[in-house]
Amino acid sequence: QVQLVESGGGLVRPGGSLTLTCTTSGFDLHGSSMNWLRQAPGKEVEWVSSIYGGFGGTSYRDSVKGRFTMSRDNAKNALYLQMNNLEPEDTGTYYCLRVAGGEKGQGTQVTVAS
Repeated sequence: QVQLVESGGGLVRPGGSLTLTCTTSGFDLHGSSMNWLRQAPGKEVEWVSSIYGGFGGTSYRDSVKGRFTMSRDNAKNALYLQMNNLEPEDTGTYYCLRVAGGEKGQGTQVTVAS
């Protein structure tokens, strides 16, 4: 059974940093393409970043390029999103998603405010 559990969210000031973790089980993380998504209050879900199964290449939405880094630790079955220089526009609930099956976790809340 595929399970995804996000953690690491919180309240941070603009310019601060957070690292989100998605703990996975029930599938081969190394071979799976994964996404981070986010949803701001009152807005639709938007794609944030992807890591591709196998070779592990990454891609990012333009607004987070240079600030966010997505990575994985296959031994720990964990996916990460390192977020630096956070902006109020980054506020939202962040989800990890397994592309092949469409499963996602319950999300973790990120709030960027002074």
